[in-house]
Amino acid sequence: MLLAQISDLHITAPGTLAYGRIDTAAYLRRAIAALEALDPRPDLALITGDLVDGGGIDEYWHLRTLLDDLTIPWRALVGNHDDRASFRAVFGDRAELAADAPGDFVQYAFDAGGMRIIALDTLDPGSGGGRLCAARLAWLESRLDEARDKPVLIGMHHPPFACSIGFMDEIRLAPDDSRALDALVRRHPNVERIVCGHVHRAIAARFGDTLVWCAPSTAHQVALELKPHGPEALVMEPPAFGLHLRRDDTGLVTHCMSVDQGGGPQPF
Repeated sequence: MLLAQISDLHITAPGTLAYGRIDTAAYLRRAIAALEALDPRPDLALITGDLVDGGGIDEYWHLRTLLDDLTIPWRALVGNHDDRASFRAVFGDRAELAADAPGDFVQYAFDAGGMRIIALDTLDPGSGGGRLCAARLAWLESRLDEARDKPVLIGMHHPPFACSIGFMDEIRLAPDDSRALDALVRRHPNVERIVCGHVHRAIAARFGDTLVWCAPSTAHQVALELKPHGPEALVMEPPAFGLHLRRDDTGLVTHCMSVDQGGGPQPF
């Protein structure tokens, strides 16, 4: 099972640029081309939130047009820049929106390649930070209880840990919700990975007796400012995505791949 993970697309309305200067649609086209060229071909692509930049209907229609070029089967979940109603208005025919989740949350679970994949909705409207309320956690617990006999990967937008990039830690998953998630995951040792987006960097950390991995953005990255009160800044480091390869003899192994291969691969 080869699962590709792309994140933080931040697609804007046609003819507009993110932050007035970043053509996120052009970057997504490059990422899709890189995914389509992979050999072996991914079985599935998971898009871990911030699908669009402002939550507008026109942005989602633009995204839908761009994703028409992705022939790999894909599933999406929402982040803090998303809007559930607008997402449903444009992608209402998608399987991920037909799931029996509490309220209007975009949460779903499915099996792929011998693994259970569970997608969580950490969107807290009006806030950059993430939440996992009691209803969302109870739904997750039921899905985990159903999957005790198989490996599990959980996808969510907001990371449940502090990464020491100050302004991003201020808008991570709420600490109380993180502690509740930690306790729940510890009771299910078959959770092999939690994959996130949000921080626009490749970051790994131990959490809940498993590993959390955050994917870079397909466009701009967050500046690596580890000193206290560092500036809120972005950098145009190379766009990248995650590749999660699972085999019975190795378990789940995660790679980070740059969209631009710099003229490679070339023989040594």
